Amino acid sequence: MKAELLAPAGSYEALTAALSAGADAVYLGGAAFGARAYAKNLTEDEILRAIDFVHLHGKKLYLTVNTLLKEEELEEQLYGYLLPYYRQGLDAVIVQDLGAMRAIRRWFPDLAIHASTQMTVTGSAAARMLEREGAVRVVPARELSLAEIRRIHRTTGLEIECFVHGALCYCYSGQCLMSSLIGGRSGNRGRCAQPCRLPYEVYEKGKRLGEPGDDYPLSPKDMCTVELLPEILKAGVTSLKIEGRMKKPEYTAGVVSVYRKYLDLYEENPGRYRVLSEDLKKLYDIYNRDGFNQSYYKVRNGREMMALKNEKQIVGSRRGRRNEQLFYEIQKNYLETQPKEPVSGCLTLCKGTPAVLTVYAGDACVTVEKEGIQKAVKQPLTEERVRAQMEKTGNTPFVFEQLDIYMEEDLFVPMQFLSELRREAMERLEQELVLPFRRPEPKKTGPETAAVRKTVPFGGIKVTALAETGNQLRTLLRVPELSAVYADLLCFSREYYLEEAAAAISQARAGGKEFWLALPHAVREGQLNGWRETFRELVREGLDGFLVRNLESFAFLQEAGLADRAAADYSLYTMNREAQRFWEEQGIARDTVPLELNQYELAGRDNSRSEMIVYGYLPMMVSAQCVKKTMDGCTGKNALVTLKDRYGNDFSVKCYCEFCYNVIYNTLPLGLLKEAEAVKKLAPGSVRLSFSVENAAETEQITEQFLQAYLHDNVQETGRNYTKGHFRRKVE
Repeated sequence: MKAELLAPAGSYEALTAALSAGADAVYLGGAAFGARAYAKNLTEDEILRAIDFVHLHGKKLYLTVNTLLKEEELEEQLYGYLLPYYRQGLDAVIVQDLGAMRAIRRWFPDLAIHASTQMTVTGSAAARMLEREGAVRVVPARELSLAEIRRIHRTTGLEIECFVHGALCYCYSGQCLMSSLIGGRSGNRGRCAQPCRLPYEVYEKGKRLGEPGDDYPLSPKDMCTVELLPEILKAGVTSLKIEGRMKKPEYTAGVVSVYRKYLDLYEENPGRYRVLSEDLKKLYDIYNRDGFNQSYYKVRNGREMMALKNEKQIVGSRRGRRNEQLFYEIQKNYLETQPKEPVSGCLTLCKGTPAVLTVYAGDACVTVEKEGIQKAVKQPLTEERVRAQMEKTGNTPFVFEQLDIYMEEDLFVPMQFLSELRREAMERLEQELVLPFRRPEPKKTGPETAAVRKTVPFGGIKVTALAETGNQLRTLLRVPELSAVYADLLCFSREYYLEEAAAAISQARAGGKEFWLALPHAVREGQLNGWRETFRELVREGLDGFLVRNLESFAFLQEAGLADRAAADYSLYTMNREAQRFWEEQGIARDTVPLELNQYELAGRDNSRSEMIVYGYLPMMVSAQCVKKTMDGCTGKNALVTLKDRYGNDFSVKCYCEFCYNVIYNTLPLGLLKEAEAVKKLAPGSVRLSFSVENAAETEQITEQFLQAYLHDNVQETGRNYTKGHFRRKVE
């Protein structure tokens, strides 16, 4: 299968430039539901025109619906938004929200669905799950290695689309709440304010880490993998994706042209593949962020991937053009020219009969006739003059590759006559070529399962708690009024894991509590394989289930026959009823109330099978990078460091070395203490206290305060500073 070169199109000009430079397909966003809400994007009319434009040139167009959708957006807007594009011939949608995926599959069964990188697919089990759910292509997390991608290729029938050039997020895409919690602009809704690109200081036990000038520990360099293309293609990648819908058309065209050159070179003769230094310099001059990295394809993480120094050193098309000659050439070669498709034609001009023009392109053929041929009075037309006029196809997507002309001598027609004949033929040929892509309007159908029950208040509420440390867990197990306790997977020592976990399960059951294991925030290919028998043994010991934070963990449990033991954490998003139904169909025990819905939006949601987090330092980022390693080197041991922003706010960072990821927590804990009555009116099945960096005494005190508020209507003044998250504030 020939690899596809996929380009971003933040505007119609960028789209035409991408095709001129050699892109096989483009991806773009419309007026809604795209992960680049602040890109120029395209209007509905422009997208309809763009669909025809790419199809005329034998290319494809994919529309981004790669954000989380609120209930009214999915139920009232999404179908109508997609319908005109579907009817026009849209090739695929790129989707993040599992509820949107479920609805689109039902409404438009023949529309290809691509699973966005925002779904955080980190292994082959998650990919297989999405394939079963109807995806035909997956965009894995950018953090995956070539070996991990190869595994997805070998164990699924999915097309694999991977980023090869452009910006990298610090966080796993789809797992970032930093912009949302700090400023109300959600990355999951296409409105990321990029707080990762701001300066931060890093401290460990009061000591500042890093070298002088290391002010941007969360800012990765852009990726450039043109030298790795052979290895990427051999791993099974079928679509090479360039990032950059927020960038200018010159960027799109320039980058596409280089990757087109080397993709063609590899496909023609793999043995001769070598990237010239002048082409690397060209990419550098177009845009870079303190140099490039080669993404995660061959490294796990590291300092060399980061743009730690002053961000003002960025060069390229955004902050001043270093190489004006290069940009002049890009403008001239790709922005001022339009791609043209070769056509063949036959023109017959005879006196006394209509002029006849037949035009061919592929399987399409049109014939037009026009009356008006006259006998020449003075100077008859020559074939050369007729040909020159007929080959003026400038404003059309076509160029005559061959034009046969049969004409009598001694005849005359005005040049306008020939122009109108050509124009009508070209317009009809366009219509003929795009006609096969048109689709009829499908019937909008309702959900396949019964409607989700409406929320009804009830008298009691259950309180649960999550521990990330052994001290927290021991404290929580002694609290009689908790109905369930979650223990982080790493709460117990590896040496005596089964014994310690079994003892905790026994203690919980003796106290009338459920006991659950909280699986890691990030799980990569095969990382849970060694835990399979441990999990089964703990289930036999009485373990109630697993709190799941990502698709790979859930798919692992599903394939191990333990899906009914899973509860979905907030990061397996259920922003709408379709998403809730999706997870119900997977057999989960319960979901977690989304952190980005406010009180009034939650009032219209069925929360009876949901748990709501009412206390905790919320994870803002889950990253494959390591702040500790970047600034101070890797010790191979779990660590706790602190980020300090320019306003003096501290953000705790936990380094989980066994699974090799970091979690960055909010500076203030969520605390819906005084809101207990308002929360109870939403009727969640339970509320959760989520502990992370608290010591045993803090854990005990906070637990007692929230139990008093939620079980005994006794709200006490605590003197603690809390954030309300999005409970009162609507997310953009």
